[in-house]
Amino acid sequence: MIRFVRAALLGLVCGLATVAPSSASDYPNRPVRWLIGFAAGGPVDIVARIMGQWLSDHFGQQFVVENRAGSGGNIAAAAAINSPADGYTLLFVAPNNAISASLYKKLPYDFLRDTTPVASIMQLTNMLVVTNALPVKTVQEFIDYCKANPGKLAYASSGNGTSVHMSAELFKAMTGCDMQHVPYRGSAIAFPDIISNKVQLIFDNLPSALEQSRGGSVRALGVTSPQRWPGVPDVPAIAETVPGFEAVGFYGISAPKGTPPEIVDLINKAVGEALKDPKLVARLAEVGGIPKPMTPAEFGKLVADETDKWRKVVEFAGVSVD
Repeated sequence: MIRFVRAALLGLVCGLATVAPSSASDYPNRPVRWLIGFAAGGPVDIVARIMGQWLSDHFGQQFVVENRAGSGGNIAAAAAINSPADGYTLLFVAPNNAISASLYKKLPYDFLRDTTPVASIMQLTNMLVVTNALPVKTVQEFIDYCKANPGKLAYASSGNGTSVHMSAELFKAMTGCDMQHVPYRGSAIAFPDIISNKVQLIFDNLPSALEQSRGGSVRALGVTSPQRWPGVPDVPAIAETVPGFEAVGFYGISAPKGTPPEIVDLINKAVGEALKDPKLVARLAEVGGIPKPMTPAEFGKLVADETDKWRKVVEFAGVSVD
């Protein structure tokens, strides 16, 4: 009888082992959804699709990019957070996630509490460009002109709470410049008004700002990275004139809280391998990005630090979305 019970228990344990949740050893065994809070076609979407294709080839399962644009990326974040924590739903993380934590007063989630950091992909700078009608050619000349004409300059952004918007607010906080905010539904829509001097400037993502400035439509004054950006070494860093100024976009992957650590580590290592692939690195460089591999803990600290930094800027700007 005892032998029979022992045998039955052994069989039960073995049976449980065969139906236990899938581990990193067989992950992924079906397609993985990767939610992104932006519309298709922009720099962020391009980066997600470049990395998604690499991961698909690497794992032999599709990493499907799903665009869930709207509400400053919060629709995508909420959908990811409310998904099963099994590694089959990921979220593309960008500066908007750090900014939204304080900009939106009624979020149904706490991003730092409810997500698991997975991997950092890259960093991307913004660029300050001004209308050619302004009689300024350097950051210092711009600051002097702005202070001599308080409230008369208007800056465009790609929407409330974007890194484009908050870069300008950080600049205002650190220089004392008085400028008016004019939000658009994307920087591409704003540029005709900058060119025609209806608004005077924008702190736009590098790819589109660089395209416009190289074409002569606008004038580039500085990048928002702490040092000159490798792709545009002829453009000064704003920090050369405003010490300590920094607004660098970070991009990476998070997952719902509770995602198995072995799966997190597996994806992190795969992203690390991808960022050593010369072809992938070259494609990221095409949109102005610099690879920035990190451990999950390092990426989590970066997101937390950025959340705290932008909270202070949001409070200074006095902006909020209910």
